[in-house]
Amino acid sequence: MIHSLPSPEPFVILAMPRTGTHYLEALLNDHPNILSNGELLNSYDENWPDKDRLRHSDRELLELAYMRYPPAKKKVTHVGCKINEPQFYERPGFFDELARWQGLKVILLTRNTLESLRSLVQARQTGQWLKFSPDRNEPPSVSLSVNECEAYFKAADDFHARVKDAFDPSKLLMIEYQDLLLKPSACLAAVLAFLGAPAHRFSNRATIQRQETRSLARSLRNFVELRRHFAGGPYAKFFELDDASAPQG
Repeated sequence: MIHSLPSPEPFVILAMPRTGTHYLEALLNDHPNILSNGELLNSYDENWPDKDRLRHSDRELLELAYMRYPPAKKKVTHVGCKINEPQFYERPGFFDELARWQGLKVILLTRNTLESLRSLVQARQTGQWLKFSPDRNEPPSVSLSVNECEAYFKAADDFHARVKDAFDPSKLLMIEYQDLLLKPSACLAAVLAFLGAPAHRFSNRATIQRQETRSLARSLRNFVELRRHFAGGPYAKFFELDDASAPQG
């Protein structure tokens, strides 16, 4: 169905993989007027009843996201979805179509890129992408090659630059993963103000759990080797953070 005018204001959450987008979306969906419908370009996302939607054109997909979105049991004034960087490779023209969508506001979620890559490799190895209940099982420690680190770091830099170049600064809000986990109430308030949605008290009802609580030095088997290789370069910052007490996952 096409929802009656006035249409909800559109937004999108953009990020590299494993940067806390599920957690941010859970916080937003707790708001009585905000609806975020998961990964538009993920054919397995259960938010979308149309399992054949990826056969549609880019424009039709965006109309599905912002005009024909799944019904919700609340008055929706802001509607959105999220897209991870690798999903744009499968639809080369989709980013430009997204950038042309009138009135779109963009939330760019960022994270220490080394943490993002380590978490991605762990999830691929275990097949566990989300964790909804606490347990004592730790994800496996992993090793990363210099080449895969360099490729991933560059992909993240290029993606962040592309987003910043494509959208007016007034339509773009950047949120850091660590701030989201350590200061969720303040981050949520900033996002709501950016979207123009009414203030809403942080409820802490999100059930998503951190999968990795160890530092990079403990969860990455060749951390010292990689830190030595990248020392003095533009990516040294990913190894210099004191993340021993920072939430991760």
